[in-house]
Amino acid sequence: MRISKLAAVTAAVLTIPLAACGAGDSGSGGGGAAAGEYPSEPLDWTIAFGPGGGNDIMARTIVDILQQEELYPENIEVQNREGGSGATGWGYLLGQAGSGYGISTTSGSFITTPLQADTGWQPTDFTPVGLFATDDALILVPGDSPIQSWEDWVAAAQADRLVVGGIGTVNVDFIVSSLLAEQSGYEVEYVPFNEEGQLQTSLLSGAVDAMVSNPGSILGQVEAGEMRPLITTADERLDVLPDVPTTEELGFENIPSMPRGMILPPDAPAEAQEWWIETMQQVVETEQWQSYIEDNYLTEDLRWGEDFRTYLTDTQEQFRTILEEQGAL
Repeated sequence: MRISKLAAVTAAVLTIPLAACGAGDSGSGGGGAAAGEYPSEPLDWTIAFGPGGGNDIMARTIVDILQQEELYPENIEVQNREGGSGATGWGYLLGQAGSGYGISTTSGSFITTPLQADTGWQPTDFTPVGLFATDDALILVPGDSPIQSWEDWVAAAQADRLVVGGIGTVNVDFIVSSLLAEQSGYEVEYVPFNEEGQLQTSLLSGAVDAMVSNPGSILGQVEAGEMRPLITTADERLDVLPDVPTTEELGFENIPSMPRGMILPPDAPAEAQEWWIETMQQVVETEQWQSYIEDNYLTEDLRWGEDFRTYLTDTQEQFRTILEEQGAL
């Protein structure tokens, strides 16, 4: 049985110093592009959510690979800047327009938050690096809940309006919860959280009846018996959760997964974008990244530069349609 090696995370605001790896060296320290002026300054890395969630885990995995492979020659300062379903963190990155030394990883909220709030930015305003993977969801109840299966959940939700928690106000978690409720014939109250720790605490304390999360964030609690997964949006049953049915096999349609990628500030220098594309193309080939994909049950989906920008445009329109149909916009 595989256990996610990244389930434990660090504090909400953490600075990770990376030892300089020979900024003037033309060897591996230069990363993807040929040695030049970029990169020659510390990197300001924003995680737009709190610790413990899929965005946080992916970002810290990438930073760890950059360190171990000596791909970035200066320090990388990583901070969780959560709030507003990602609007705070990505708004901070927006303020670094024109710079090549701000960076952030993305999630579904990067696409959905501008649809329901005046963020002052759209996903395509930022400089795209790449899409790396999609992250499937689980619906979970407390381990001591009398609800043992998805069928039990549907029956309970039809009898009484239950509460589901997720990350972000109008995010992929909200979309997944809403579509499952609509297609199953029940109504649910959705409560948003900014970070995974608060969400998990709320489930275990009984403040919410169920939660939406991803395997990489929650497998430890499942294996400890603290939480019970009822259904997954994965294409196939996960080998670590062989008894948990998929949405597809239960007849659900058009249930999305969480897209995970990387962006630079708006109007970042072309050399910075090119360097990061080439460097991340190295990162995703490393053994550590492949282990991260496998251990966290992500589906690899690689789209670089303008292909990622096109993906953001198309996916936002798809999400807009779903949210309008759900009455969320």
